[in-house]
Amino acid sequence: MNKILERLYNGIFKENPTFVLMLGMCPTLAVTTSFVNAVGMGLSTTAVLMFSNLIISAMRNIIPDRVRIPAFIVIVASLVTVVQLLMQGYTPELYKSLGIYIPLIVVNCIILGRAESYASKNPALPSFFDGLGMGLGFTLSLSCIGIVRELIGGGTFLKGFLPAASFPNGIVIIPDGYRISIFVLAPGAFFVLALLSALQNHFKAPSATNTGNTSEIACGGNCAACFGEAKLENHITIDKDLEKKELEAKKKKEEALAKAKAAKENANAGEGK
Repeated sequence: MNKILERLYNGIFKENPTFVLMLGMCPTLAVTTSFVNAVGMGLSTTAVLMFSNLIISAMRNIIPDRVRIPAFIVIVASLVTVVQLLMQGYTPELYKSLGIYIPLIVVNCIILGRAESYASKNPALPSFFDGLGMGLGFTLSLSCIGIVRELIGGGTFLKGFLPAASFPNGIVIIPDGYRISIFVLAPGAFFVLALLSALQNHFKAPSATNTGNTSEIACGGNCAACFGEAKLENHITIDKDLEKKELEAKKKKEEALAKAKAAKENANAGEGK
C-alpha cells in the first residue's frame, strides 16, 4: 500500500510531468484552450499510461531488450487507437476539438519515458499506479492551464461541459470587452505556463527550476545539453568539486597510512620488550 501511495504522490506532486519534469509540452501548450479540452486530453493520456504500464510490466521478461522501444510503441499505439475510437463514438465534439493530438499520444514522451524507466523494471501493480499517478498529475496540470486560459482569454468557465441548452457559452464570468484574447491563442499558452512556473518558484514548490538543490551547478549539471553561458561555469564548478574530492581522498589515505605505521611501530616496540 505504501508503494502504491508513493507512486500516486510522486506522479501528482513530486514528479509532476508538466511542472516538475517539463514533459509533454506539445499537448500541454496546444489543447489547453479550455478546461474541457484539457481534462479530455489528460484523461485520455491517463488511460493509455495506466494500461501501457500494466501490459509492458507484465511482458517485461518476454520482450527482447534490443527491440523493447518498438515493442513499447506498438503497445501504446494499440491502446491509443482504442481510446481514439471510443472518443469518436461517445464524445464526438471533444474528439473533433482535440483533433490530431489524440493519435499523437503515441509519441508522448511521458508514456514512453515511464515505460522505459519504470514499467519495464518493476512489477505490474506498482507500474499501473505509477501510470495512474503520472496521468492524474498531467491532467491536473493541463486543467490548471486550461482554466486560466479559458477564464482570461474567453471569459467563460466549463464551456462545452454544462448543458448547451441552459449554458451555450458555459458560465460567463468576464464580459466581452474585458477579455484578453491572446490567452486562447498560441502565445497565451507560453504566458500561462511561465506564470504558473513562476508561482511555483515563488512558493518554493517542486518544479523543473526549483528542485531544492543547493549545488552551485546550473541546470542540474547537465553540461551536454546546456547551450547557455552556464556551460563554462558548470565545468569550472565540476572541476573544483573533483579537485576537492581528490584532496579529501588523498588526506584520508595519508591518515590511514599514518595509523597503520603507528600501529606497526607499537607492535614492534611490544615485541622488543
